[in-house]
Amino acid sequence: MKSQELRELQTPLKEKYREEPKEAMITLSAEGTIGEGVSCSVKTGKALVEAGLHPATGGTGMAACSGDMLLEALVACAGVTLKAVATSLEIQINGGTITAEGDLDFRGTLGVSKETPVGFADIRLKFDLDTDASEEQLATLLRLTERYCVVKQTISNPTNVELLHSVTK
Repeated sequence: MKSQELRELQTPLKEKYREEPKEAMITLSAEGTIGEGVSCSVKTGKALVEAGLHPATGGTGMAACSGDMLLEALVACAGVTLKAVATSLEIQINGGTITAEGDLDFRGTLGVSKETPVGFADIRLKFDLDTDASEEQLATLLRLTERYCVVKQTISNPTNVELLHSVTK
């Protein structure tokens, strides 16, 4: 996609959202179904993914781990954001990889240590890009990618997650 094509797609949306801010508020959703054993089937945009316990918590490794899925969502969002920013700035990206790594201490998740936090302690997001962009262009590209990546911003500046429930008998 060329910069002009992206602008043509996004300009009417930006104008609409400036004039009618409420139109920019959209609720995204995800849904899962409790599965067999210790699992939950999650509907994604393209497939049904069965999530289960990570092997470090007793899982077989045959089901997707939600921690891995979080890192995958970060990589996907960062990759799409990077390409959109590069397109907008007319920076040619010929290819590359994006890698996310996260450090987890499973003593927290398993309740072995109440002092050990549950969740990732640190996450590293690495970009290995094939580009002729200058160092200045790369710095701008990465700064704007970080700024506009929804998943990165959400996990860096956690949002409130409200737990709701209903019971069917």
